[in-house]
Amino acid sequence: MEDPDTGAMARGDGVSESPGTYLGVSGEEPSRQPKGAGGFDPARPGPADGAPANAKKGRKRRKRRRGRKVFAPGISSQNPQGAAVVEAVAAPPESPAPIRIPPPPLEPSGRPWERGGPLYGRDGPIFAALDLGTNNCRLLVATPGRPGQFRVVDAYSRIVRLGEGLSATGRLSQAAMDRTVEALKVCADKLRNRSIRRARLVATEACRAAENGVEFLDRVRREARIDLEIIDRQTEARLAVSGCGPLVERDTDAVVLFDIGGGSSEIALIDLSRHRTPRLSNHIVSWTSLPVGVVSLAERYGGRDVTPETFAAMVADVAEMIGAFDGRHRISHLMKGSRFHLLGTSGTVTTLAGVHLGLERYDRRRVDGLWLDNEHVDSMIAKLRGWDFQQRVANPCIGADRADLVLAGCAILEAIRAHWPSPRLRVADRGLREGILSELMAEEGVWRRPQNGGGRP
Repeated sequence: MEDPDTGAMARGDGVSESPGTYLGVSGEEPSRQPKGAGGFDPARPGPADGAPANAKKGRKRRKRRRGRKVFAPGISSQNPQGAAVVEAVAAPPESPAPIRIPPPPLEPSGRPWERGGPLYGRDGPIFAALDLGTNNCRLLVATPGRPGQFRVVDAYSRIVRLGEGLSATGRLSQAAMDRTVEALKVCADKLRNRSIRRARLVATEACRAAENGVEFLDRVRREARIDLEIIDRQTEARLAVSGCGPLVERDTDAVVLFDIGGGSSEIALIDLSRHRTPRLSNHIVSWTSLPVGVVSLAERYGGRDVTPETFAAMVADVAEMIGAFDGRHRISHLMKGSRFHLLGTSGTVTTLAGVHLGLERYDRRRVDGLWLDNEHVDSMIAKLRGWDFQQRVANPCIGADRADLVLAGCAILEAIRAHWPSPRLRVADRGLREGILSELMAEEGVWRRPQNGGGRP
């Protein structure tokens, strides 16, 4: 089966996402990229190729490093300036030493160094984004492409259900934490096997809400050697918007973008009727984060056997939360025209798209950017509601991992559609990770035109 959030085959050990080219982002078969591309291999004590001729240089470098500050162990998503970097440290003998990626050099003005021109191409710098949510653990590794685009060189996704039982107990369960740590160890290995220029490694609702969330992050730091940053809901909404920018066409006046997660659902109202800037998140006029997602709603009402009454109760529950959102009318004056639409980024909408297309195997390239009319959405929701649990399991775009969650997602979608009716919904198989990568690359100035008109050195 495949993970509808990513287009990756959903296996128990986690997988790399399928490659392909899509708006704003291009993908390439990860296996074509050499491990440790760009330099030092952290798994070896010496040079990446092990050549004895380089041993003397290595000794000289070690001498020059004496007396420098030693960082705390782990892969970190923070530096003193708030940027995400991967830090290398003095590791215990039994642990592999992570890579330290130094901050990029700065010009005298304090701006990122341009290196004579745009920093993209096959040998360009590598950036990484990790998103640990309530349901999924996802990693995306990419290099800059043409302005505003990037090329995926490696990716990984695993359904870990970190937030399983959280709504009832207020705590992360031992089994859920065990599953998640194992997935994060895979992500850490992938990061150490590449020369990462910058990274940002974030955790969202499950770690925000759990009583033992901080305790869990300490365990992740010790065992997976990854230092996760818990982001607030506003940052999560902004990053989701940034990741979906390429899917909003130039003649659009307004968009309601929503991200139905496992433990929370972010909604952003975007006004593009005036002058539009390259960064979509600059146009957010109102936003909210509903404290409900597919995992928490399914646990509250039951996700396996959903009666019409249960489904209606779920929709009413979410609708009440949206009704308490004071800023929900900020783009009402723009909703009556044809230049307004909904934009959904979540496993719920990608599942609906896959079912609508009748895919025998989930295909991200066909789903990302797909337009669905109201009739299509109504038909797909009705079809899913008519299937029993085993029929949902049997569908290749749902599978066993999401069969008990998809109707809860449909209920959240129905509440959103009722408050912001639109004849069209665009499907995004992208979001927070792509937003992280776009912002990191923009901050590095990789797409900025060179001052002297030259190309890469």
